[in-house]
Amino acid sequence: MENTNYNRQAPSIGGSFSRGWQIIFGKQFLPLLLAVIILGLLQGPSYSMKFEGHDFGPALFLLPLALFGMAYAFLFLPVLEYGKDYIFLKAIREEEADLRTLFEGFRTKYLNIILANLIVFALVILGIFMLIIPGIIVGIRLVFVSYLVMDKDLEPMKAVEKSWQMTRGHGWEIFGMAILSFFIAIGGLIVFFVGVIISMMWIHSAFAAFYQSVLNEKYDDDNPIPILGVNEV
Repeated sequence: MENTNYNRQAPSIGGSFSRGWQIIFGKQFLPLLLAVIILGLLQGPSYSMKFEGHDFGPALFLLPLALFGMAYAFLFLPVLEYGKDYIFLKAIREEEADLRTLFEGFRTKYLNIILANLIVFALVILGIFMLIIPGIIVGIRLVFVSYLVMDKDLEPMKAVEKSWQMTRGHGWEIFGMAILSFFIAIGGLIVFFVGVIISMMWIHSAFAAFYQSVLNEKYDDDNPIPILGVNEV
């Protein structure tokens, strides 16, 4: 049964990072650590494959490699990214953060994850083409899509619509969290490998905490989030 006593604080930058810091050094430390390490290792090949073609080598060799890189980046990694977000959300809720959750999407939500990721990617890219700032705004407003797909089992477009609704009024806070995350990541790089891992754990847990606090603010037992079909059918 879902724990309903967690993280009842109002949505805020400081509160989310404070809550995230507490979580990563709690009893869930090991699964969160392993999730970040595994995802980091699996993300490496996607970057190298996506940029392998810059040397203009033989086209017959590069084309299959480029296609494989795109498939890896769009059909495999998003499932792990969404799974990672769900693991951190479970930790924020003080539920068991089982490492198997990282791969859960392959079994239960694969198509929704892939389509949701493609929709968000397309909207952000479209916004960037419109003088960059709209792309940043879209990215901010759709930051909850992965949580909604995994946590509330939403279809892709419903997750996009609900994220847009939930982030209304919190855009500057999310932007501030992104800026702070950048400096936390830089600080992690300064202390090399261990620092990078801890900084990534902290950032992921903070965003999960922010999602949960917004969820608590907008929806409660008397006003449930109307997205699971029960309230809409």
